[in-house]
Amino acid sequence: MPSHRMPSEADIISTVEFNHTGELLATGDKGGRVVIFQREPESKNAPHSQGEYDVYSTFQSHEPEFDYLKSLEIEEKINKIKWLPQQNAAHSLLSTNDKTIKLWKITERDKRPEGYNLKDEEGKLKDLSTVTSLQVPVLKPMDLMVEVSPRRVFANGHTYHINSISVNSDCETYMSADDLRINLWHLAITDRSFNIVDIKPANMEDLTEVITASEFHPHHCNLFVYSSSKGSLRLCDMRAAALCDKHSKLFEEPEDPSNRSFFSEIISSVSDVKFSHSGRYMLTRDYLTVKVWDLNMEARPIETYQVHDYLRSKLCSLYENDCIFDKFECAWNGSDSVIMTGAYNNFFRMFDRNTKRDVTLEASRESSKPRAVLKPRRVCVGGKRRRDDISVDSLDFTKKILHTAWHPAENIIAIAATNNLYIFQDKVNSDMH
Repeated sequence: MPSHRMPSEADIISTVEFNHTGELLATGDKGGRVVIFQREPESKNAPHSQGEYDVYSTFQSHEPEFDYLKSLEIEEKINKIKWLPQQNAAHSLLSTNDKTIKLWKITERDKRPEGYNLKDEEGKLKDLSTVTSLQVPVLKPMDLMVEVSPRRVFANGHTYHINSISVNSDCETYMSADDLRINLWHLAITDRSFNIVDIKPANMEDLTEVITASEFHPHHCNLFVYSSSKGSLRLCDMRAAALCDKHSKLFEEPEDPSNRSFFSEIISSVSDVKFSHSGRYMLTRDYLTVKVWDLNMEARPIETYQVHDYLRSKLCSLYENDCIFDKFECAWNGSDSVIMTGAYNNFFRMFDRNTKRDVTLEASRESSKPRAVLKPRRVCVGGKRRRDDISVDSLDFTKKILHTAWHPAENIIAIAATNNLYIFQDKVNSDMH
């Protein structure tokens, strides 16, 4: 759904999330808006042509605020969206900016009542003395209306910026994490949360790491993981203690001393962690790699994939232009066999865990034309160049794919490239895309 005008800062997409069936897809942007796309049903004439995603609803979720006590401006930018499992005809989602989490309810109306006894056609109350007969109101069809209403506002739970929210498999609670603390909330209670992790040192000068992301286990409501800027993962069990300061398991890869450099610590920071659908594995993204961890093996990841190893020699300039601090996300496909993550130059990467094949694809206007096939791209470092290769020196670092999402069951992916949302789907089951 590319737009052709120059993107304003407010239009930049900051999060992408499919719901549990994949029928709906939500995006949040820096302007505090949420846009929901709905997949059109299959057409009867061509049953195998899957429906496209069309805009279903757009609403303003957050407004800019000002914290007078700290003299701080709180941006309206949507950091994360999480769908709640659907329990009736309505859909519900949580959206958060740096400080405030909101629960939204999305409902449809395609009928309206007609024939009120006490109101006239304009909706004004009738003079009761003129009402001489009773009639039964009837429901008449009307154009479909999608109504979005705020149900709850969960405020004042965080001193620092919220970086992630995760809905528990018990469907009753969720957690929110900031740099130093993780809180557990009940979806029905807005005025209090329970602090389950607190890594804030007594003296802030002793601070050595921050929390970067967190997620609940998909099946065990007592387990959650959080990642840190030091490259470690801590798996916590809420049955063991109320405050999960003592983790159950610590997943950390020992550093290779030969690779040690000024940038080692920065590039080892984990920017995203995701449990596999099976719940057996965890996927993490740091600056140069994605790693798959087995919950039963803490010593090192079972798989490591290089996302853009050709940037290793460019870390100095990436540090100077602040790109080294970019936070890339990662995603599993529905069967946990392929993983996806973004890169620069509007490239994104896919790694097939079974065949060990990997591919670099590009989200661009050309590739988003109907029935266009995504061509694999290659980045070359010096030496001989093939015709379609792109040199590492001509990569555009302003075009970065930080946010990606994979349909829970099908080969459909959503890619946020600055202010454009690209949705690619696999018509025939090809190797990777």
